[in-house]
Amino acid sequence: MVNTASRWSPTDYAKNAAFVPALGDAVLQLLAPQPGELILDLGCGDGVLTERIAAAGARVIGLDSSPEMVEAARSRGIDAFLADAEAMDVERFGQFDAVFSNAALHWMLDADAVATGIFKALRNGGRFVGEMGGAGNLATLRQALREELGTRGYQMPAQDPAWYADIESFMRLYCIAGFSEVQAELIPRPTPLPGGVADWVKTFRAGVMDVAMVPEWERDEIGAAVEARVAPVLRQADGGFCADYVRLRFAMRKPA
Repeated sequence: MVNTASRWSPTDYAKNAAFVPALGDAVLQLLAPQPGELILDLGCGDGVLTERIAAAGARVIGLDSSPEMVEAARSRGIDAFLADAEAMDVERFGQFDAVFSNAALHWMLDADAVATGIFKALRNGGRFVGEMGGAGNLATLRQALREELGTRGYQMPAQDPAWYADIESFMRLYCIAGFSEVQAELIPRPTPLPGGVADWVKTFRAGVMDVAMVPEWERDEIGAAVEARVAPVLRQADGGFCADYVRLRFAMRKPA
């Protein structure tokens, strides 16, 4: 089932979230795509990183649950398809030498189904490499948004609609799915926000606002209020803001 709190505007994403693919160098190096390999980019978004995998000479297919993002990826010439990673259609897409995922896995709430699907989608000996939000990710920003919505009378789910895994639970899940050589690390990564917190809320929490049934006319005001709440912690000396990102970077293999 697609996470309804994960909704994306390609325009807003390109404007306010360019740092996501820009900070993907390390995980791309971990993937080390080779000419002729067939690679799946799971949660490909607008295809910026997918393009870079293809530029290395690999053949790439991108999957995403957002129709708008799939169209944006296709506009770059990516073979992108609308798909639900929690119900991986191996018969449709076949098997891959590698699966790659950046900043997407945490939106896929049935983590067991995703792990099982990725395992099936890999050829024997294939690798799964990526990065996602990890334990403690955006703790300050998420709490501020929850408090602001609560103050305004909006109801939020008891748990945030995202899976920010700790290392132990992540590794256990993927070992149970059948993977070997599972490696994972948590990386605190304070990240400058070019448009400030208000634009971050607009871009990255549009779906959360949908779930809370916040009307469009109030969203900019909420974004500004969240920015004011986190200013004592996240405002930098130059007046800009940094988001309190924590990434979980991982690599593993399907046994040969």
